[in-house]
Amino acid sequence: MGREGGHAKLRGVRDLAGTVDRAFAAALYAQDDTGLDTGASLLVAESERWAAVGRELLGRGEAYVRQAWERGWQPADVLRLVRRDLEERHLRIAGDVIAAEARRYARLPERWTEAEAWWGEDGSYAERLAQRERTDRFTLATAFLEVFRLLIRLPSIEPVGPLPGDPADALAEHAHIEPRMLGRIRALLAKAEATTYPEEAEALSAKAQELMARHTVDEALLAAAGGGKGPAQVPGACRIGVEPPYEEAKAVLLDAVATANRCRAVWNGGFEFSTVVGFESDLEAVELLYTSLLVQGTAAMTRAEAAQRAGGRKRTKTFRQSFLLAYASRLGRRLAETVQAAEREVSGTAEHLPALVARDVAVTSRAEEMFPRTTMTRLRGASDHAGWEDGTAAADAAHVGGRRPPLPR
Repeated sequence: MGREGGHAKLRGVRDLAGTVDRAFAAALYAQDDTGLDTGASLLVAESERWAAVGRELLGRGEAYVRQAWERGWQPADVLRLVRRDLEERHLRIAGDVIAAEARRYARLPERWTEAEAWWGEDGSYAERLAQRERTDRFTLATAFLEVFRLLIRLPSIEPVGPLPGDPADALAEHAHIEPRMLGRIRALLAKAEATTYPEEAEALSAKAQELMARHTVDEALLAAAGGGKGPAQVPGACRIGVEPPYEEAKAVLLDAVATANRCRAVWNGGFEFSTVVGFESDLEAVELLYTSLLVQGTAAMTRAEAAQRAGGRKRTKTFRQSFLLAYASRLGRRLAETVQAAEREVSGTAEHLPALVARDVAVTSRAEEMFPRTTMTRLRGASDHAGWEDGTAAADAAHVGGRRPPLPR
């Protein structure tokens, strides 16, 4: 009797797996959306085993996201595309699948998005999901299929770090910005973003940039002298989201920040990110400064628009595009000047310091190895004169350097 019951249970599992296979075949590989309804209907027909369906979907999803990681993607990249192409419900479901897959590993790589399997046992996931989303099973099944369809269509891209579970990752060592200094930099930039007094913000951000530049010089000198502990440091890479609107101007700003901090940035407009190549502590500096300057630039643009409206002029998308392009272009020169001055103050010979030159060569070589076929992109023109002038003025007032006079226009 027990044996017969076991056979019946096994047949039930196989039947359910076959149903899911048919649903996936109908929905995931069709060129149009017709198969989505068919696939979702097949899943919903298993109403008596809906908990098992939820568990099966999680398991299939884990395999799909692992495949995405093996193709070079990371959680933040996938979630960015889901947010762009689908809806908030899909974004939450994608996060659930990523969290389920992450349970496999005792340790996740650096910059890997942390996620929590909030639902407890997988057998309760379907019920908990319905409670969270407050919608019907057909809608949930369709959303799962749409997320999976996006995952299986992801192409291979250049990896920027180890896969989860890679034993080599546990042995890797990275020279991060010292925690106390990192805390100071973050606090300075946060105050610079929050204050409404330009002179105060300039002083705060100037100090943050000085700390970043000093750390780069100190690290380069230490490595050149052979004083580093553990294996030699090598350039790494990270991805930073560059999302609409005005993604071209944002990519220019990120490139300027990366170049000033001895990194290289390669923009992928189709997938809405830039890959930044550099030493780990410099990558951290780029992430912090780019985020802060983008916040400052957006706030300045909003104030400039308000002033234009108060003067009776209607602002447009071209104003905002021109503003941010001017802001990014001007900041590129200001950042280079600021960093050179800070390095010269530390070393006395910043432009010819062999340790820094060796660092630049290593980063350039790594970037060319990762991206041997990059192309130049022609940006849309800045056609609004007022936007360009206001953006240039905002860059001159941006808080990245000392109290030197603005560059000639």
